[in-house]
Amino acid sequence: MKQIDFAGGKISHSILQAALPMLVAQLLNLLYNIVDRIYIARIPDIGTAALGGVGICFPVIVIITAFANLFGSGGAPLFSIERGKGEKEEAGRVMNTSFFLLVTTGTVLTVLGLLIARPLLFAFGASDASIAYALPYMRIYFLGTVFSMIATGMNPFINAQGYAQTGMLTVMIGAAVNIALDPVFIFVFGLGVSGAALATILSQALSSLFVVQFLTKKAELRVWLLSFQEARQCTDRMKDIIGLGMAAFTMQLTNSLVSICCNNVLQRTGGDIYVSVMTIVSSVRQMVETPMYAITDGSSPVISFNYGAGKADRVRRAIWCMFFMCLAYGVLMWIVILTQPEFLISIFSSDASLRKDSIPSMSLYFSAFVFMVFQYSGQTVLKSLNKKKLAIFFSLLRKAFIVVPLTFLLPYVLHMGTDGVFLAEPISNVIGGTACFLTMLATVMPELSRMKREEAVKKQ
Repeated sequence: MKQIDFAGGKISHSILQAALPMLVAQLLNLLYNIVDRIYIARIPDIGTAALGGVGICFPVIVIITAFANLFGSGGAPLFSIERGKGEKEEAGRVMNTSFFLLVTTGTVLTVLGLLIARPLLFAFGASDASIAYALPYMRIYFLGTVFSMIATGMNPFINAQGYAQTGMLTVMIGAAVNIALDPVFIFVFGLGVSGAALATILSQALSSLFVVQFLTKKAELRVWLLSFQEARQCTDRMKDIIGLGMAAFTMQLTNSLVSICCNNVLQRTGGDIYVSVMTIVSSVRQMVETPMYAITDGSSPVISFNYGAGKADRVRRAIWCMFFMCLAYGVLMWIVILTQPEFLISIFSSDASLRKDSIPSMSLYFSAFVFMVFQYSGQTVLKSLNKKKLAIFFSLLRKAFIVVPLTFLLPYVLHMGTDGVFLAEPISNVIGGTACFLTMLATVMPELSRMKREEAVKKQ
């Protein structure tokens, strides 16, 4: 099985080797959610209402994904740093601890979610009309929580070992099944939103089985599920994994918090139609951000491995290579969004009135999209170099400290209505993204300079 050599060769080549399969994988992963929305929006007579109902479920799905990334994104950089140091046994222990946390937490979330699904959805902005679509989708989705968490949380350990193409296959298998089953369950069997959820959890189950099979039988460092007695001996590693993973967890949890706040405010200021508009806008955002995620996720193991190996120059080159790749893509996509909004919206809905309401809202929401480059680049570097406190702070800053207050302030205090909800995002992009990137430069670059001097002294 072909592995990427993070320690040698051109940095740009290593990043592209990791990022391109990751891009394919993440584009396919995006289809798990996007395909559901495309088909749901086209259910005869109820498509727009059903889309809004399923949109209410997104914050809950984001929370589940946040827990998967808490242990996956928290464990993978630590795993890569230990591999860079040559400490393969410790790297294996980190991976096994993450796997244990994923399985046990996924089981708990499944039980809890099934018990409180209805009140949870009402708390997240469901109305009496939308709950009819949100509740069946959410209950079925909860049944696949463990599968979803394993597929999402353990895939970074495949990529961190240099098996980028295998990481792509784990997602490709599930996505292909999801795409094939969606129209069958939704339209042929007439299951509607329940069919969409069922197709999703079956596809996630296949992805998770493939991940486990590869990591237990074929990978360089192999995983096994710790017993509770073994897990008790790994409490320090759990703290390290959760501490670093808290940045990704916080970012996604605050995304969920923002979705909850936006849905509630939009429900009151614009009604169910604007909840559907936000679902469309969020879907477009997921689609256009995916390549940026691939570039940063592909860069992360390169940065972490070389940081662990003490190779400061390679770390610095990886950081700037990642940034300029993201910037080139971000500027291009920004232009497309602002000049072709109707085309992007039409991918997700054929409802003419919904498209009409979505265009001005999307233009506001994405007016400062390019500043996301600074946020993602800075955040990736802080996470990859195990800068826990800064990574967590900047995860909170943009969403919890800026977007959430503005989501209430702009519509109610400044009387901007639904426009205020969509304007909160670009304001946070400018402030949060710039602050994150500048702070990363001010803290990381001096450390890399010290590492380079120490490396030079050792060679003398």
